[in-house]
Amino acid sequence: MRRAKARKRREAYSAEPADRGLHCAATAPYEPLSKAAVTRLIDTAIDLLEQSGVRFEQGTEADDLLRAAGCEIGADGIVRIPGALTRAALKSVARSTLLWNRDASRSIRIDCDHTWFMPGMTCIAMLDPETGAARPSNREDLALATRLADSLPDIDAVCISVKNVARSDQFGEIDEFACMMENTTKPLEYLCEHASSLEAVIEMAAAVRGGREALREKPYFMAIVTPLPVSFAATHIEQIIMAARAGVPLNVGTLPIGGASSPITLGGCITHALITDFAAMVLGQLAAPGCFCIGASDVCFMEPATGAIGSFSQTSLADAAVCQIRRSLRLPSLTGINGTAVARRFNQDAVWELSANMMQAFYSRPATCDYLGSLDLGLTFSLHALLLCDDMAGLLRKMWQGFAADAAEIGVDVIRDVGPSGNFLAEQHTVDHCRAQVWNSRYFGANIPLGNTGLPDQDLFERLDTDLQARLADLSVPDLPEALAAEIRAILARY
Repeated sequence: MRRAKARKRREAYSAEPADRGLHCAATAPYEPLSKAAVTRLIDTAIDLLEQSGVRFEQGTEADDLLRAAGCEIGADGIVRIPGALTRAALKSVARSTLLWNRDASRSIRIDCDHTWFMPGMTCIAMLDPETGAARPSNREDLALATRLADSLPDIDAVCISVKNVARSDQFGEIDEFACMMENTTKPLEYLCEHASSLEAVIEMAAAVRGGREALREKPYFMAIVTPLPVSFAATHIEQIIMAARAGVPLNVGTLPIGGASSPITLGGCITHALITDFAAMVLGQLAAPGCFCIGASDVCFMEPATGAIGSFSQTSLADAAVCQIRRSLRLPSLTGINGTAVARRFNQDAVWELSANMMQAFYSRPATCDYLGSLDLGLTFSLHALLLCDDMAGLLRKMWQGFAADAAEIGVDVIRDVGPSGNFLAEQHTVDHCRAQVWNSRYFGANIPLGNTGLPDQDLFERLDTDLQARLADLSVPDLPEALAAEIRAILARY
């Protein structure tokens, strides 16, 4: 029974139109910067990349690639990249890519015109769904969160929600990909520390597709690479080159903290992030011209009173500005702040911040929101928070649909017929359109326990928990062909 229900959910997801994440063209994004300011920030980042440069750890293939392209490389590993080379990379980079599900039957388009939602990312603790207590996360937690994400209607792809803390070694991070692949049929995002781990995961993905060329044609996952601000370690350099040449889409971004690792001001921190992003895109284009290698730093700021990551207004405004800057270059924003909160637990503070961040996505239009369900500065994952974020993703999609201002939508005839003295309750126009713009929320709207609804008088957490427990009892593992599972086990065995 459970397997049949889970199969129906997956079939319903597969039947969704390919443009389910599309924004209505008539509703413009919010843009906090003038065009002149956008140009100034881009030009300043390009100039500083040439003047002060970035650090690439020496001893990798990047040395030869950068030197042959005309970059000045110092003995300390500082690379100064000519402005013309950076602008050429910004021009040649692929503006979009497709990510395909496990059986290559359905894809999502990563570009400036869609937004996709994903859980994650790499939390090291889990709020136990039964006790509510935080504890170190494990492989079973990753499998459970992945299966839940697989069942949710507005989660489009899956990334590493939690780490297997007990196996925080190379085998453990390779096994994270296998765990996700076993527990969802949706497309994946993946990040790792060891370049050889990415090599193993590319081999796994090629096994899923039936070969490396098939993987190149229909990418199964997006690789995430996370250098330090303006500084690339050898492992990150090698991952960029490897993924670009394998045809695996790349999301390369740092997490600059304004006031700590980057300037405290919005303009300074954004510029510092762009320097890192542009350097990564230059390397990607030198390794594989025309590849999808997008700089995607998430700009954060230090809370002056505590020294922790916070400063909500500063971070939110910076996120909107970064999305605008990338959009001006026709580059998708692969940002992560919209589904995360700094609150330690899933409480009122978390609900407020998750709601505010998710609603900001309506205006800033990132291509991905891939931290859904993470709390406590990205350290702790909450299944309850994931359910809330999935529900709000449905709200955003309903709003992004927009509406048609034609005569039928307006109801010109019925307005004329009813006249100034009537009402519209019994009109066919009301019957035909009463649910067209309704957000079918699982927890709000008609599901709020008002005095006249007869619903149990539960608060939001109780409604979420009731739904979560029912879903967990109904989860099943999607089928994985035994021959493929054996091939994946053989790859894992080498590590």
